[in-house]
Amino acid sequence: MTQGLKRTPLYAVHRRAGAKVVEFAGWGMPVQYRGVIEEHLAVRSRAGLFDVSHMGEIEIAGADAVEFCQRISANDVARMKVSQAQYNLLLNDRGGVVDDVIFYRLEPNHFLICVNAANSDKDFHWIRDHAEGKVEVADVSARYAQMALQGPMAGKILQPLTALRLGEIKSFHFGFGDVASIHCLVARTGYTGEDGFELYCQSGDAERLWNALMEFGASEGLVPVGLGARDTLRLEKAYPLYGHELDDTTTPLEAGLDWVTKFSKPAFIGREVLVRQKEEGVKRRLVGLELREPGIARGDYPLFKNGEPIGRVTSGTKSPSLGKSIALGYVASEAAGIGNSIDVEIRGRKVRSEVVPLPFYRR
Repeated sequence: MTQGLKRTPLYAVHRRAGAKVVEFAGWGMPVQYRGVIEEHLAVRSRAGLFDVSHMGEIEIAGADAVEFCQRISANDVARMKVSQAQYNLLLNDRGGVVDDVIFYRLEPNHFLICVNAANSDKDFHWIRDHAEGKVEVADVSARYAQMALQGPMAGKILQPLTALRLGEIKSFHFGFGDVASIHCLVARTGYTGEDGFELYCQSGDAERLWNALMEFGASEGLVPVGLGARDTLRLEKAYPLYGHELDDTTTPLEAGLDWVTKFSKPAFIGREVLVRQKEEGVKRRLVGLELREPGIARGDYPLFKNGEPIGRVTSGTKSPSLGKSIALGYVASEAAGIGNSIDVEIRGRKVRSEVVPLPFYRR
């Protein structure tokens, strides 16, 4: 049942395309169209189009915007140039992750932050409650629709529809321009591990943009893709999903996101806790697991070493690209070494797995 759920501007499009719609973070979202595996492999080999309009957008602007963004996040926002994007973390005073987000620097003192759908309201209130100095914080989620065009053919599909020189937009950079005569922010970002673009447009233009992309991309094998394949694609690349690998009690150091956490910059919320954790060492770590026996490890399945509980699975699936059962999970640090054998309990049965390097999938 999807009654009472929020709907993106593309909801009717998904219904007409025969998508199976499910509840996700309070939204009615397409989980699949023709099948998760088929859609997953299309993104790896050709291209897929995702509706990600359920994601939230928050703008921060004002004379003190840079200093404020530095204080509420782990990465070094001051290093960003205009037209650059950055993966970042909003942290609480315990060093836990409020959300993992992408910052876009629109102007020297003007940032757009893309936040997870489930955290949209929480993030906005958290940012607004911490606002100091000359800054304005606005929830602009209703203004935008967002689509992700992902896969090796993404550039070939998009380029004829825009005067933007896509080849000049580097990874984690963006430009403004018309796509199929619709004004867009076009970013070379994504959540699949493939090359591709995320396009922001006005909500009222969403259906026209989606239809133009699908129509023009049909000859290159472009297919619509639902949340099911979005999850398997990101898992193969070991990209974290908030509520699974990350939450308010998880620190970046435990999650292997040390590279996002810039201790060299001035004080930021949670810094003291993380400095102490870095000095003392973390007690648990996020690891990649490959099952060596039949079975699929699902979220929250317990993990054991020599019969003793050492952690839990956060996400797991059978990888469509690799044909192997893979999982992410937190384990005690002493059990986190590559090659270590760990048992997953699947419906009361212990199944052997091995800690493997991440990501699971490399192009």
